[in-house]
Amino acid sequence: MGNLVRVALGTLMLSAAWDGALAQQAGPQPADPTTVQDAATADDDEGDRQDERTIIVTGSRTPKEVDKIPGAVTVVSPADVQRSLAITEDQTAVLSKNVPSYSESNQTGNTLGQTLRGRIALYLFDGIPQSTPLRDGSRNATFTDLAVVERIEVIGGASAAEGIGAAGGVINYISKRATRDGLHINGGGRFGTQFEDDSEGWKVQGDVAYKDGGFDVFAAAAYLDRGIAYDAKGRRIGLSSSFSLADTKQMNFFAKVGMNFGASDAQRLELTGSYFRLEGKNNYHYVPGSRASGLPDTSEPGPQLVNGQDVLRQEFNDFKQTALNYSHSNLFGGSLIATAYYAKQAMRFAGENGVDRQDPLIAPLGTLVDQSEINSEKYGLRTSYTRPDFLFDGFELRFGFDAVHDTTDQKLALTNRVWVPPLKYTSYAPYLQLSYDVGPVTLTGGVRHEDGRIKVDDYTTTYFRNRAAVTGGTLKYTNDLLNGGIVIRPGAGFSFFGAYTEGFTLPNIGIPLRNISVPGQSVDGITDLQAVIFENKEIGANWRGRWGSFGASYYRSFSPLGSSFAVDPVTLDFILQRRPVRIEGVEATAEIRPMSQLRFNALYSHLKGFTTRANNVVEPVDVELGIVNISPDKVNLTATWLPTPNASISLGMDHLMARTTNQGERTTGRTLFDLNVKYRAKGVGELSLGVENLFNKYYFLAFSQIDFFQNYFAGRGRVVSLSLRSDF
Repeated sequence: MGNLVRVALGTLMLSAAWDGALAQQAGPQPADPTTVQDAATADDDEGDRQDERTIIVTGSRTPKEVDKIPGAVTVVSPADVQRSLAITEDQTAVLSKNVPSYSESNQTGNTLGQTLRGRIALYLFDGIPQSTPLRDGSRNATFTDLAVVERIEVIGGASAAEGIGAAGGVINYISKRATRDGLHINGGGRFGTQFEDDSEGWKVQGDVAYKDGGFDVFAAAAYLDRGIAYDAKGRRIGLSSSFSLADTKQMNFFAKVGMNFGASDAQRLELTGSYFRLEGKNNYHYVPGSRASGLPDTSEPGPQLVNGQDVLRQEFNDFKQTALNYSHSNLFGGSLIATAYYAKQAMRFAGENGVDRQDPLIAPLGTLVDQSEINSEKYGLRTSYTRPDFLFDGFELRFGFDAVHDTTDQKLALTNRVWVPPLKYTSYAPYLQLSYDVGPVTLTGGVRHEDGRIKVDDYTTTYFRNRAAVTGGTLKYTNDLLNGGIVIRPGAGFSFFGAYTEGFTLPNIGIPLRNISVPGQSVDGITDLQAVIFENKEIGANWRGRWGSFGASYYRSFSPLGSSFAVDPVTLDFILQRRPVRIEGVEATAEIRPMSQLRFNALYSHLKGFTTRANNVVEPVDVELGIVNISPDKVNLTATWLPTPNASISLGMDHLMARTTNQGERTTGRTLFDLNVKYRAKGVGELSLGVENLFNKYYFLAFSQIDFFQNYFAGRGRVVSLSLRSDF
């Protein structure tokens, strides 16, 4: 630990000479850029009428004013969440519309090709990891119902603050809690349609909040049924092999119980539980289109049949978690937060009959259909102690210790075959963070020590991989990850900032392990399994004033041994590539408030990524990364008008630009519009009209324009939704 202190102090002192970057701190969001300090105490409409407020985020492991954080912070406020829900239940679409460097939503239940700043983000629910980095199945962004989410905090750029997985940044969903005294019951529903056969979707939801002094309870439940989706030409959209949102049913249960106690109620104990399940209804099956003729993939009624029989099981996302949180706001002059948690995640994919699924001992070659399933079970402890004015005024000390044990595997579920053996990951990570406020300047610096290992037992690969016997082993990962930054606030609403951060993750280890085809290999000897270390540098500037705000930043991210994917031409499955990766980009957000009833918001994102031409080739790093990693440039514009205290109208534009990489990958752009009209009627509740793809634009998703397995999808056509929320 002495070494940790020495490194952290050195980082703090050097941070003034920053070589890097910053990004927009709580830059304006397209629909409601002005977030609130404690949104749980405010009405959802309040965000539409607020002027400047101090913005507090918790994604940095302890509550902190955003203008003292040297990094890109975006807060999707309660009003943003509710407005987005009125338009769509697609959770990644909410991120794409509100976060500058988040990719276009692929409108399915998976996140393949959806990145934050060109890299995979770490998804958290109340600080608890939802991602499965040991075997990333790109199914980790849909794990709860947004109706229980108070706000979403997004910290861009590689980060080690939450352990492994935050290559592109951290996306933390913060759940609601009871904040008003007494009993409050909320009920509501939603109905949406594309005015085509079986295109209807409906939802019922309700929650109960009770608070009596220091005791509070919040409980919520929701059920959502989705029909099939159509493009703007009235053609059914194909079902993704990685999971679709169309033709699914979803249920969610959430409960949070808390108690404040001790002198001045300085201590709090809080227990939360969450259960979420999203599963296919199996009413439709995938039918390929024709990329050559421009005819997108589609769906036809009826389940997918194997030899004339319906033998496939439903695809699903099944997420459960429980957490116990203890906090003390006045412990030896500081604050302590400790969270113990348990989470279990299961994700089943669609049936396939590719060559890698075959086994002549089970069925004649070419006839076997199987479904893969990823299972992950994790438990851990997260602690943080923060002491302000430590030793002298303005000097803040924060330290803590994290521990996690994660077991992840992937099987072929119908035949119960091992595809990826159980990966048993254990990590212990002490960290130290220092911050010093001196006048208008904030200096920060810190270090996190990652000490992790993965244990893999002996296993045998599938028939397609020659039933190779692989000797198990233990992989060890030890790294010291540094960060440093500076924020300068010269006055008049301006701030300038810079930061250097290091992130740590593991490659998608399950893929190379399941692809071993030569017997006699051992887990210890596979070179593709080294850790991925990221260096992230940022510089930026912000301004916030009475009439609006503006933020812009430039960032660079480099990993000397990166992790990216290529497609196996035989199996059409992914294979892991280990090459240097460099990503650089620009973000900008702006807001204009010419009057209290009118707002205009904008965001812009531009990024590029490069790698080398082959594995084990260090330079030149000049091969441009494509759509799997790097989203095309985008511009989002929103106008929000409040004609009366009880009404609001929002019109949004989402423009994705065309792009051609130096490898010949071409994607065309598109411009879409959304509309939300909201009115609060006394004695009735809040009525909302949401229209997605207002002008029924026909287009292809950017990710669908590149030939992968079963991905040639047109985008959703116009969807009209009516919502009602009532308080009792």
